[in-house]
Amino acid sequence: MASSVNIPGVRGFRDVLPDESHRWRQLEAVAAEVFGSYGFAPVSLPVLERAELFSRSLGATSDVVEKEMFGFEDRDGTMLALRPEATASTVRAYLEHGPGAQGGRARYWYVGPMFRRERPQRGRFRQFQQIGVEAFGDDGPLVDAEVLIMLNDYLGTVGASGSRLLLGSVGDAECRPSYRDRLQAFGREREASLCDNCRRRLDRNPLRLLDCKEAGCQAALADAPLLLEHLCTACAEHFSSVRRHLDAQGVRYEIAPRLVRGLDYYTRTAFEVVASGLGAQNAVGGGGRYDALVATLGGPTVPALGFALGVDRLVMALGDVPGASLPTAAILPLVEDATEPALALATRWRRAGTTVMLEPPGRSLKALLRGADRQGARLAVLLGADELAVGRATVRDLARRQDHPQALPLDIDAAGLEAWLEAHGGRSVE
Repeated sequence: MASSVNIPGVRGFRDVLPDESHRWRQLEAVAAEVFGSYGFAPVSLPVLERAELFSRSLGATSDVVEKEMFGFEDRDGTMLALRPEATASTVRAYLEHGPGAQGGRARYWYVGPMFRRERPQRGRFRQFQQIGVEAFGDDGPLVDAEVLIMLNDYLGTVGASGSRLLLGSVGDAECRPSYRDRLQAFGREREASLCDNCRRRLDRNPLRLLDCKEAGCQAALADAPLLLEHLCTACAEHFSSVRRHLDAQGVRYEIAPRLVRGLDYYTRTAFEVVASGLGAQNAVGGGGRYDALVATLGGPTVPALGFALGVDRLVMALGDVPGASLPTAAILPLVEDATEPALALATRWRRAGTTVMLEPPGRSLKALLRGADRQGARLAVLLGADELAVGRATVRDLARRQDHPQALPLDIDAAGLEAWLEAHGGRSVE
């Protein structure tokens, strides 16, 4: 049906309606449980930060900072930005309020919206929801493996069994510069075959050549040198240890020798989670280690790693997941005098843990029953003059289109209501 709204929503910013919103809450609840069991504590971060935070962390010439950030000048002249990602914000909070000034250990998880001025497409929006984790203070491969095992546990718990974990290493300051030079020279020999974006990347960030989805660039770079073959001894040993821990715990992964993360601050371990059915943009999340970022943002040298999952895409990848629970009952006062008893019964029913919709009086019984049916209620509780006279409500099974033989006492307490629901199949399935 055509919309009559005079002021539509902004392109790339969408409304998340009840069924999908319920899935978001489910994903957040599982995150709290799984991440909490690994010692990660929840943090809530502001959506607005100083723009400098992202230009320093992501790089002033990165695509995110140059093209995608929503930024503006505040009244005092400060440049502000809606956060395009949460790692830099978490590092800022860690340094400002946590143990970061002393380089202490901390484990945080977060959920919230991010903002990028990208071209909207399937599964990609200008406001998008992420769930992520950040761990500070550990530099050994054990914590890399621990975080990846936790990610695997989370995906299994939410039912993302069709997702795949891609694992690689992007080296560090010891081995990456020489590899960067090799890849840059390789790209220059084939510059004529590269797209405009990749020609620009040759000077600014040649590692991103490996991330290009253009068919011509993929063909030109098919034989490009791989960073996994040029890791220094320390990075190679770190990567080998991570793999050994994952193998020992039965975590399935695929080695991705061409995997590069889109942000410049990653070092050593890097990974992505991809899922089928999402088209070319099939990543639902990713992360890695970023041992220099805390120092880049003014703190001490603190090793760190983390990941973020896109909730919008994860919901798409999960497919048919049960939405919000439907109301067990619709309480329908048929006369004005039934309003207060209906409200009292609805309150008691809700306090017993059952989802209830309560209709105002004034419509016909036929209209009320039709509305309850549309809402998906299983039971209709009818309160008319006859029911008020005897102190018992008529309960109609909407699926069977018949009344229950036993009426519901209007003064029933929570324990009695629980027993009545169990006896008459009225307990909501959460």
